[in-house]
Amino acid sequence: QVYIAESEGGLVQPGGSLRLACTLSGNIFTNNIMGWYRRAPGKQREMIATITSGGTADYGSSVEDRFTITRNNPRNTIWLQMNSLKAEDTGVYYCFSKIVGTATYYWGQGTEVTVSS
Repeated sequence: QVYIAESEGGLVQPGGSLRLACTLSGNIFTNNIMGWYRRAPGKQREMIATITSGGTADYGSSVEDRFTITRNNPRNTIWLQMNSLKAEDTGVYYCFSKIVGTATYYWGQGTEVTVSS
């Protein structure tokens, strides 16, 4: 079993920044893709950012110029640096890990981010 621990989100003013962290523990497969999805109120789940174990990152179109995902493999941790936050970034952010070559996903419980003045 893989366990995922996410850092707390929070309330941020528009234009502000916030960094989320996500750490894996348990029976970890090192060849995995990790990342974040977001579920905004009234919207479908949206891919925000992913990163491979080799460090290749991919971003959703709504965040690609504002968010940065990084990874530390020995610590089994990823970070999502979110800058220039907008009200539409509000939502619950879910960290995931996917084993490469399989359909196996592990999900965190989600952390809430609210962007509001």
